[in-house]
Amino acid sequence: MYDELSEVDIRKMQEEIDYRMRVVRPKCVEDLKTARAFGDLSENYEYKAAKQELRRCDSRLRYLRRMISTAKVVSAKGQEGVVELFDRVEIYYEDDDETETIQLMTTLRQDALSGVISKESPLGKAVLGRRVGDRVEVRVSDDVKYFVVIRSIIKGSDDDSLPISSF
Repeated sequence: MYDELSEVDIRKMQEEIDYRMRVVRPKCVEDLKTARAFGDLSENYEYKAAKQELRRCDSRLRYLRRMISTAKVVSAKGQEGVVELFDRVEIYYEDDDETETIQLMTTLRQDALSGVISKESPLGKAVLGRRVGDRVEVRVSDDVKYFVVIRSIIKGSDDDSLPISSF
């Protein structure tokens, strides 16, 4: 199994790994040493909190390294008139009689509240590879579906303006 990520995603993850290894993890280790010096570890909240923070940092490092090692690098193909990764797409929701502009992005940099959706979301999967004027069925589940019409496509590129998701 692999994760489809862009070159920018991988670069941002590597930058976070470097930052965590140079700054965050040494601080966590130092905080743990300081808290340990307070004595009685069974009733030492500072020690437990520092240990938990170090585990959280190490967990994030493992996650980022695993994502990079299993990544398949993807990019937009450059087809004119076809919805691709990084494009801004104006869609019309038939049921709601509303129009919205979304941008397709990799899962690692999605932000649905800002209109940046994953290419692996139901809406992302439905519009990917479609053209202006296409009426597309978006299937959320076996019971829930809706239709959208693609009104326009603005070609995009993989810039680093969006941060990678954290947990």
